[in-house]
Amino acid sequence: MAKVTVNPGICGFKTVINVVADENQSVNVSIESDCAAVKAMEAELKGLDGYTEVLGKFGTSKISETATKLCRHAACPVPSGIFKGVEVACSLALPAPVSMDISNE
Repeated sequence: MAKVTVNPGICGFKTVINVVADENQSVNVSIESDCAAVKAMEAELKGLDGYTEVLGKFGTSKISETATKLCRHAACPVPSGIFKGVEVACSLALPAPVSMDISNE
């Protein structure tokens, strides 16, 4: 299992993503969030092929399709967090911190 905590910035809707993969790399994503749009993504992210999701061409996955349909903000970092969680759950990447620091310099 992989757990990803996303602190998305100004909206303040902290999100916790849990990704579980079985031996066939079939993944299920569960999402805890106060953002209704992000929470709604959870229902569509069950039984995904983890390899197809993270090794396919950018923008062609079920995760991308679901984010395009349900996320209200194109810059939402939660879909990226879901991808990273799938990578770790499927042993395609090691868990490591990811960050963005944004300023008005």
